[in-house]
Amino acid sequence: MTYRPTVRGRRLARELRRMRDGQGLTLQDVADRLGWSRATVSRLETGQTRPRHGDVADILDLYGVPSPERDAYINLAREAGQRGWWTAYADVFAGSYVALEDEASQISTWDPQLVHGLLQTEEYARAVITTGRMLPGRAQIERRIAARLTRQALLDREDAPRLHVVFDEAVLYRPIGGKTVMNDQLRSLAEAVRRPRVTIQVLPYDVGEHAGLDGRFTILSYPDPADPDIAYVEGTMGDVYLESVEAIAQHKARFDKITALALPPEESARLLLDAARSGST
Repeated sequence: MTYRPTVRGRRLARELRRMRDGQGLTLQDVADRLGWSRATVSRLETGQTRPRHGDVADILDLYGVPSPERDAYINLAREAGQRGWWTAYADVFAGSYVALEDEASQISTWDPQLVHGLLQTEEYARAVITTGRMLPGRAQIERRIAARLTRQALLDREDAPRLHVVFDEAVLYRPIGGKTVMNDQLRSLAEAVRRPRVTIQVLPYDVGEHAGLDGRFTILSYPDPADPDIAYVEGTMGDVYLESVEAIAQHKARFDKITALALPPEESARLLLDAARSGST
């Protein structure tokens, strides 16, 4: 099973790299002293393998890390190695996104074409997955739908993240799944805005050119300052995760420009209701 690093896993990997650099050691130096391969050390430092707390303890001993810092890092390794709900859907989730989303305290997302996956109704999701994924059979489609609905439980948790969604007005009028499915989806969105942690804005047609023309993206933010924000860009040829200060600043500025042009949440909610009512007549 492919390892999908969590936020804690990424934090641990960063700390292992930082400590090795502080010791003035190369990857090969560490590998030689521990009797490991260079690739093993590299995979731990890049979050490509599930960290075993015993291996982390060996590295910490090599670096001379004392307690209580040592105990904290070993505990972090244990937490990073825990399996989340998404591991049951390893055949569906090809990347790390859901593991990173699951620990976020703020999700800010722009989408010019579709309702965000966390807010999709089952039938809307079925239409999107059936046509967009081009899967070979019904079983694979239903499997993905089940995974998406399980993922949506994130918004029902007591510690649910704040979700700020902005989408283009075209999303309201593209009849995904047909008239009935789309009307149900619009009504569901109108109900979602009543959630205290959910903000929905619509970017109107008449805006013209804007900062979101390059396509969809999501910014994930975390409660612990040790965990940097992540910008996620999904594409048909693969997913991109951006963590540099410059890239995050650029995407935050882009999102701010989009939200400034979008309708305020109250007006967006009224537009959603109006679209649902007009579609049902």
